[in-house]
Amino acid sequence: MLRIVLLCLALTWNSVAGAAEIGDDGLHKEDWFSITFRDVAEDIVAAKEEGKRLVIVFEQRGCIYCREMHEKLLADPEVRDFIKANFKVVQYNMFGDEEVTDVDGEVLTEKTAARKWGYVFTPTIVFMPEEAQQEVSVRDAAVATMPGAFGKWTFLNMFRWVHEKGYQKDEHFQTYHARLIQELRASGRLDAE
Repeated sequence: MLRIVLLCLALTWNSVAGAAEIGDDGLHKEDWFSITFRDVAEDIVAAKEEGKRLVIVFEQRGCIYCREMHEKLLADPEVRDFIKANFKVVQYNMFGDEEVTDVDGEVLTEKTAARKWGYVFTPTIVFMPEEAQQEVSVRDAAVATMPGAFGKWTFLNMFRWVHEKGYQKDEHFQTYHARLIQELRASGRLDAE
């Protein structure tokens, strides 16, 4: 009987430990996400000063794929630690009313920014350049965008590709990703994608 009780407690602890905290806005939260005034040009500069790149992540209340991203991908130490070390992540609510200043200076709300930039899926992860470009919108300034939910290796490899500035090289992300998957498979590390 004691074993059954201990097993139930362990299962309960594991499900609680993997659960992401939910904020007042209904979005899943990470304590290492950056809270800013959502002035994208300023956030790009601040990220660079920290030796990082700015990433904007759009989410929405009740998004099962956002929950998976937090509970599975961002809870994975390999994924989380790489992103924390190399990127400044700012969370936006796809239907939020918080003020946002686009790189081109236009003041919007989170929801009007999502519409202006053409983002319709959550999560959508937007990778910004190292330098703020004047007179262009986030959509046009972004070096890469990851719409929707993906498995661990696609997710992590996109962050790696951007970190390595793959968008400036001849190797397309899909080729880069396929090469890394083959390397993982050869080393016996490919668990699931």
